[in-house]
Amino acid sequence: MKELRFAIRNTIPIFFTYLFIGIAFGILMSDAGYGVMLSTASAFFIFAGSMQLVMVPMMTSGVSLFSLALMSFFINARHIFYGIGFIEKFRGMGWRYPYMVLTLTDETYSVLCSVKYDKDLDEDRAAFLIAMADHLYWVFGCFIGACVGRYLPFDMRGIEFSATAFFLVVVINQWHQYHSKLPFFTAAVCTMVFYLLLGKDFFLIPTLVTCLAVMIFLRKPVEQKEGFADE
Repeated sequence: MKELRFAIRNTIPIFFTYLFIGIAFGILMSDAGYGVMLSTASAFFIFAGSMQLVMVPMMTSGVSLFSLALMSFFINARHIFYGIGFIEKFRGMGWRYPYMVLTLTDETYSVLCSVKYDKDLDEDRAAFLIAMADHLYWVFGCFIGACVGRYLPFDMRGIEFSATAFFLVVVINQWHQYHSKLPFFTAAVCTMVFYLLLGKDFFLIPTLVTCLAVMIFLRKPVEQKEGFADE
């Protein structure tokens, strides 16, 4: 199938990213005591890489479902904004519409925004296969990681740091990528203040809410700094 070959060709770089991060998540789940099937099911139905990495320590620490839901909203809220541009396109894809909404990750969004379709391709089918390929890459990585953690015994001390390392890389990348440092300093100050005031068990949600409010207020200066305020 031409569309399938096209989708795989345009998502191969994502395969390697999702494979290794998925393996880390699967090992984290195994180390936390969750089985292969649950790890794989969470990859299939949740499909939110950064949130899944955060989810594991939150579940093992006994965090409430409300806190998990709120955390999920803040971590994945960006999908609301960049997904708006695809609403009409996805609606026109018929039965594929719900699946396209579920699988619109950062990486899939980047591919769908930049890909140039060949003239002889069914664009809707190609876009659907791109989203499905990325989804399956993630599920496969999580499955492999869960199997490794469960059936290949080795010392997993320190594996929980993979989630911290993942977010550190994201922060460093954004520090170098964007001109405005206001988001970084806003997050740093809010984190320190609420951590000192509320302690490690209660600082996270107030920090996220305050950061969101501050960044809404500072939106124009940030956009001006990045050079797209008038776009």
